[in-house]
Amino acid sequence: MGARKTQSKPPASGGTGGAGAPSTSRHIRAGMGEATLTESLAWTDEEYARATQIDRAEGPRELDPATLRAAFRAMLQMRALDAAATQLVAAGRLGSHQSTKGIEAALMGAIAALGPDDMVAAGPRSGLAALYRGLPVEEAAAQLFGNGDDLALGRLPGWVTIPRALNVVPGSSHAATQLPHAAGIAWAAKMQKKPTVALGVLDPQEIDAEDFHTGLNFAGVFHLPVVFVCLNDRPHSPMQTGETIAIRALAYGIGGSRVDGTDLCAVWAHVRAAADRARRGQGATLVEAVIPSGANCLAVTGARLAAAKVLDPRAASEMQAAAEDEVHASVQRALEVQPQRKV
Repeated sequence: MGARKTQSKPPASGGTGGAGAPSTSRHIRAGMGEATLTESLAWTDEEYARATQIDRAEGPRELDPATLRAAFRAMLQMRALDAAATQLVAAGRLGSHQSTKGIEAALMGAIAALGPDDMVAAGPRSGLAALYRGLPVEEAAAQLFGNGDDLALGRLPGWVTIPRALNVVPGSSHAATQLPHAAGIAWAAKMQKKPTVALGVLDPQEIDAEDFHTGLNFAGVFHLPVVFVCLNDRPHSPMQTGETIAIRALAYGIGGSRVDGTDLCAVWAHVRAAADRARRGQGATLVEAVIPSGANCLAVTGARLAAAKVLDPRAASEMQAAAEDEVHASVQRALEVQPQRKV
């Protein structure tokens, strides 16, 4: 992905091989490579800019109206489920819940950019991406409680378990373990010469996990068709010591870019471009979706759809009310279902 530059220096006097041994040249190297290489792998100014500056889309770009409406509906369902789960925790009906408020546009924009045969390796908060691919709200509500209707048979209450047909691998409570999974799926697709692209979704605190290194390094070394998307809703965290999260991609020899994570259209454009590059055999990309604290991604995306004449404010309001009613009814039904029987 980077520009290769040969940097020459005159032979060092005396050498290191003893009397009569030929002198060896030493070269400045960047990135990965053998110590004896006469070339260095470096990134260009354009690649550095993409990994450090936030891109903001000017409009819906190539998104068709049906895709936009489906992604926005899934965002509304996801927000309503989060609100319901938060209330249930406060009322003592659920033990815990990881809030997904604010990441809806980044998550749905990413999965909408893929084809139905592409695979998604979900992180701790991103299993509800399956809503876009048809996961019924009733099943998501049942899994909050691990009741008798739970697809996981009550083994992992609160974790989204997804039918295989939707091509979304369930998340895990262990940091970044989904990233080697995504890279492995992409490697298998490459070996089988399939056009499949894998998507690995992660939270910002997972960038320091060893499996973050494993997944991205593997993807870079084997030039895999995989896109990693970081839902960075902690852009000013003191734990992030690097300039950005996306810039870490350059050290692994893969592409890196930053995008406004509150804008469904912008995320879609970045992930679609990265997936297209991966399908052409141009390797992996790490996309950092930046979500400022307190940002309202529903309002941003709703304004985009209104400006594009895809969904007017009244229709958006009706869609939101329908999503909230659907979630409320599903949660009420889930509360009435008996828990899984112990076996």
